[in-house]
Amino acid sequence: MVTRIRQRWPQAQLTWVIGKIEYQLVRLIPDVRFVIFDKKEKKAAVAKLKAELDGETFDALLMMQVALRANLASRVINAKRRIGFDWSRSKELHWWFTNERVAPTKHAHVLDGFMDFADKLGVPEAPLQWDIPLEPEALAWAEQQRQALGRFVVISPAASKAERNWLAERYAQIADNLAERGLRVVLCGGPAPLDRQTGDAIKQHAQSALVDLIGQTSLHQMAALLSHAELVIAPDTGPAHIAACKGTPVVGLYAHSNPRRTGPYNNLNNVVSVYDDVIAKQKGQSWEQLGWGTRAKGEDLMSLITVEQVWAKVAAIIE
Repeated sequence: MVTRIRQRWPQAQLTWVIGKIEYQLVRLIPDVRFVIFDKKEKKAAVAKLKAELDGETFDALLMMQVALRANLASRVINAKRRIGFDWSRSKELHWWFTNERVAPTKHAHVLDGFMDFADKLGVPEAPLQWDIPLEPEALAWAEQQRQALGRFVVISPAASKAERNWLAERYAQIADNLAERGLRVVLCGGPAPLDRQTGDAIKQHAQSALVDLIGQTSLHQMAALLSHAELVIAPDTGPAHIAACKGTPVVGLYAHSNPRRTGPYNNLNNVVSVYDDVIAKQKGQSWEQLGWGTRAKGEDLMSLITVEQVWAKVAAIIE
């Protein structure tokens, strides 16, 4: 959405209030002023935001987050137009903090929902692209890895919550199948303990040697590496979406959320999902009849995804 505005309205002055971690990925996008909002600082973060933007009045504020924290923080930003989501996508009193709403859409992917804001502003349409420049050092590092690895597949196994992770022994089976076909397998992820534990469990079950880069890359290094991969295998987690931005095929694994809403963009045909069956069983209705974004609950739902289902998607891509 930001790229579309930059392309079609190059004269526009853009200010992006952004999280501390997310900023590390997009910080080199040109013609954008970034204001970091560290939500861990709570009230102090709002005070800093107010001080940073004091005395400014924006033509439009695009309220593209519905969380109450974001809604409350938006009060310190002065804007003539305060554009939020339509009624069906508004949550946590979102509508109280807006004076305009985007057009309603049914069953829209989250990214398409963001594009609704550009439509509301009247920004002409543009070809879909993510303009996320990476630092030269990260690109050079990734090229070195590519030359050393040859053909490789990335497994980014850890989501933010353990219940959204696939089973380590099944990841290991996929890794061994790939190794038998001459592809190296690289594990990637962040520095969180869950990432480390998941990666270690996969290595314990695998018969083949895996390249372990979990917690060892910056976001720019990870993004550059993902762009060279044959494909990425992951649950609903950041690297899956970064890979999609870079044009790398993604096999997404879904049980708790509807991949039609949050799946890796342009890769929904590669998704392995048991969500439809699970949500129908839990709610007694199909996903079409439920509120958009309804989540399934349960600690063992990902175990319903089989190795055979995942391998069928992986094999179709690598072969």
